[in-house]
Amino acid sequence: MFDRYLIDADSLRNTGPADAPTGFAFDAKLGYYRGLGLSMVEKLDIAIDGEPLPREAVRFDEGLGPLTLDEMETAYDRRWPFGTAATILVDRPGGFPAGEHELSLLQQLRVSYLPFPAVNTDKKSVSLAA
Repeated sequence: MFDRYLIDADSLRNTGPADAPTGFAFDAKLGYYRGLGLSMVEKLDIAIDGEPLPREAVRFDEGLGPLTLDEMETAYDRRWPFGTAATILVDRPGGFPAGEHELSLLQQLRVSYLPFPAVNTDKKSVSLAA
């Protein structure tokens, strides 16, 4: 429904030491018109130029501290409100590659009244200076 708003391309940044990044981060919004409990976020798949990044490398922070995707499965007391940006952190030696690349995000959500998962995707052309 709100797919084109998932990735905030202007928020892309490397994490860790400036001379040796250990990963990257970007802000994302929920692609569902209501907030959801974090345990209802079934997947957050990230890819660079079509190459999927490992699930184990992804963490999520809605403002209360980062969680792995496995930890999100039992985060029953935490929510991702509609319209609120959360930070997606990815462990990746060297950080985000310099130059222009395609960043994609897939969210698979378990919505209580739908008999199937809601899937939202966004792709943005993004770049970081070297």
